[in-house]
Amino acid sequence: MRGLSSTSAMGVIALAAIQSTVFAQGTFDRSKPPELGPPPRVALPPILTRELPNGLKLLIVEHHELPLADFVLLVGSGSTTDPASKTGVANLTATMLREGTTTRKSLEIADQIAYLGINLSPSSSWESSTLSLHTPTAQLDSALSLFADVALRPSFPADEFERLRKNRLTDLLRLRDQGPAIANLAFPAIIYGGAHPYGAATLGTEASVKSLSVADLQSYYQTNFKPNNSTLIIVGDVNPAQIEQKINALFGGWQRGNVSQPTYPDPPKAAATTVYLIDKPGAAQSSFRIGSVGVPRSTKDYFALSVMNTILGGSFTSRLMQNLRETRGYTYGASSRFDMRRNAGPFLASAEIVAAKTDSALLEFMKELNAIRQSVPASELSRAKRFLQLQLPGNFETTQDIAFQLVPVALYGLPLDYYNNYVQNIEAITEADVARVAQQYINPGSLAVVIVGDRKSIEPTLKAINVGPVVIRDISGQPIQ
Repeated sequence: MRGLSSTSAMGVIALAAIQSTVFAQGTFDRSKPPELGPPPRVALPPILTRELPNGLKLLIVEHHELPLADFVLLVGSGSTTDPASKTGVANLTATMLREGTTTRKSLEIADQIAYLGINLSPSSSWESSTLSLHTPTAQLDSALSLFADVALRPSFPADEFERLRKNRLTDLLRLRDQGPAIANLAFPAIIYGGAHPYGAATLGTEASVKSLSVADLQSYYQTNFKPNNSTLIIVGDVNPAQIEQKINALFGGWQRGNVSQPTYPDPPKAAATTVYLIDKPGAAQSSFRIGSVGVPRSTKDYFALSVMNTILGGSFTSRLMQNLRETRGYTYGASSRFDMRRNAGPFLASAEIVAAKTDSALLEFMKELNAIRQSVPASELSRAKRFLQLQLPGNFETTQDIAFQLVPVALYGLPLDYYNNYVQNIEAITEADVARVAQQYINPGSLAVVIVGDRKSIEPTLKAINVGPVVIRDISGQPIQ
């Protein structure tokens, strides 16, 4: 073996001396994890607001580090505005935006996207539809021209519609064979009922999608895609005055109109905790969805709920994860969340559990849902707050990140300094706050427990543990006739 050179040997000796000095001085102790410093404050660049004469609102953030810009056209209508017999129309309308305009065919749009090196993506959710653009500023004018054409002049060509509708029907058929997908669809249908829009499927049903026509998509678009129902978020290497001028030239002719907001009937009153069992013969695992109707995004308890849920099931070190995965080995992951929307969205705890431990896992779920209502140790509270505070800066690394973080600001009317004050608002949450919101919003005595699994093997044990009556439902969450 070749020996060390004199230079290398000196380096090793020097390193050993440094390490010896560090340990001697007691400044480096491997037996203890490093202590976290105070959470950094997040200060976003100023958010400039503008409004065009037609009612289109603009949120503009200058970010000049790279020659890139992101645009998100946020329309304040989504699946909650689907007509009752036409569920899925909002989602298909958004999907169809890129499939043709009055001046471009689908392939021409795709070719231009590739030629310009940009991304152009439509999407929809419960209460919004979006069209997002990511572009180098060198291609800004051409990219914005395409963006405006797709947003303002969709043609909904019949051949593309039929292709996408067939794809959607195939997707719905495939989802009927997946336990987690069945549970995701059945849970909201059970807690909200058929009369509430949150109880419907955003993708639609086989019957509703088959009933849709091009005219239905055109009607949905014409009714909801209005400038006074929209906000354009702009983040990147732009000059506010110049970009406003460009947007006004492209979108200024968009005609405003009346847009009615959907009405939300009260969801069914929560009954005593009930286990809703959906049979999936031979399933190797059971899909758990446990929860109730939660709170709207406007709740004054948003920050307290965020901290409480982080402790319960919102992080890898949460109680549900540590219990069901690390201690018991029943699952790869367990989590919980409050899905906050314009109206009260669902509170949901979920996991995919090995079938043989279905009854045991349910007992552990209920144990944790009861335990979170008690006092939380100071160390656990501090860890949850640091988790939320320290992950915040990573949500603003790119212009695209910043643009999408501004979507809830526009959609729910949050203060423009919301993120600048986020760290302080989380820090202000106390042990008493966590206990109060847990007791107020999590009631183990009135939960819907939806389990999709092999009925033959799991029903007897679920009845034996007596968490609640066991009711059999079909794959849509409806009573079996």
